[in-house]
Amino acid sequence: MKYDLALAMLADDIKGMMMEVTVSNVTKEFARFPALNDVSLDIRSGELIALLGPSGSGKTTLLRLIAGLDQPTNGKILFGGEDASHKSVQERNIGFVFQHYALFRHMTVADNIAFGLNVRPSSTRPPKNEIWKRVAELLEMVHLSGLEKRYPNQLSGGQRQRVALARAMAIEPRVLLLDEPFGALDAKVRKELRKWLREFHDRTGHTTVFVTHDQEEALELADRVVVMSQGKIEQVGSADDVYDKPGSPFVHRFIGEASELPVRVENGEVWLDDRTVGLKTDDAAEGPSSLFFRPHDIEFLSGCGGCFDGVVVGSRRLAGARRLELELGGSQYRVEVDVPVDHPAALRSQINFRPKHWQLFPRNA
Repeated sequence: MKYDLALAMLADDIKGMMMEVTVSNVTKEFARFPALNDVSLDIRSGELIALLGPSGSGKTTLLRLIAGLDQPTNGKILFGGEDASHKSVQERNIGFVFQHYALFRHMTVADNIAFGLNVRPSSTRPPKNEIWKRVAELLEMVHLSGLEKRYPNQLSGGQRQRVALARAMAIEPRVLLLDEPFGALDAKVRKELRKWLREFHDRTGHTTVFVTHDQEEALELADRVVVMSQGKIEQVGSADDVYDKPGSPFVHRFIGEASELPVRVENGEVWLDDRTVGLKTDDAAEGPSSLFFRPHDIEFLSGCGGCFDGVVVGSRRLAGARRLELELGGSQYRVEVDVPVDHPAALRSQINFRPKHWQLFPRNA
């Protein structure tokens, strides 16, 4: 009951502070190397958005620019339509949660949470009793009541990350930013905290941006996923959009798992080498293409009058299925397909199949 009340009170406080963020044609160079190249992104007020990509894709640089920890070489960062490109972190009123917590080891949990309020100028600093009231409310919200007198080294990793989140929330930020927030935690704790953070966001409604290289984390948590590569945005969309309708070969390779084959399109049909594979297309350009499909998204056929004809060369157990590695075209190509655990396929046996859902991209894409 106290937890629900605390969340409700915080949600009421936030309603008047919700903030949209606009990244407009931003470039960021380090020693003339473009870490970001003409990036634009609209982050909606109250949205939970994930910046997803491999190392070096520019996602952390973009987060630091939104935070005010760095300034863009070109372009603008706008908060609610106001140019904030050269404003400090404090002026932007940003809450920031780091991967490794960045808690003050010599301070108690309560003092860590109160820190951002205690160091405000006297003209904007709340009275002591209000600060400690807010600390108590935040401890209740992050399920750490009773631990206020402990020190960070007396807490688990998951508890420390919740303290870090409470500290970021204490200043009533307009935007909450998280940099690989669960990266230092083990898999079980990460999964628990992901569920908790999603529930926390749904109840409080902060505009939240988090960086991750973990696609499962992004797909599970975010309202929208921003897929980045080499300093550019490849695709922005819901989890269903980026998984089911990837916008580029990079997104198809990076999100989920995919098999890829070099094919060609002739007269609306897809060909692998000298044989048609039973796939027809009305909108793909004629000529060389790359065919993508998911290992689980196929149908098996008893014969092959226009299909893929593969030979099993490997098999491994997944959680609820078995993944087969197949050679196609006389061992020239390899793909993977999923079958039930009790499927009778043996090494060197033949598998005929056809993708149920697939995508084509021009070979040079």
